[in-house]
Amino acid sequence: MSDLRIKGRRRGKRVTIRVNGAPVAAYTGETLFAALLAAGIRTLRHSFNNPAKTARGGFCGMGVCQECRVTVDGLPDRRACMTEVREGMEVATDGR
Repeated sequence: MSDLRIKGRRRGKRVTIRVNGAPVAAYTGETLFAALLAAGIRTLRHSFNNPAKTARGGFCGMGVCQECRVTVDGLPDRRACMTEVREGMEVATDGR
């Protein structure tokens, strides 16, 4: 996966998280949502109510819309935009 972060910005310590079993680079101080976007991961879940199971991703980025819900370390429905990354974090999306 390519890194879509802005070059030349000061960042925290580089850590590795696992998303659907694959390693993803992240930086301390970054939200999980930012790390996922930078890694090119856009689909985080699918619509429950739509028969076509429409792909869903983050919308507001500030914890209001709840579109960025993922499973973090076995805990479902964590808002990626409100969760800070940490070394070894295990993330599962419904967007596989």
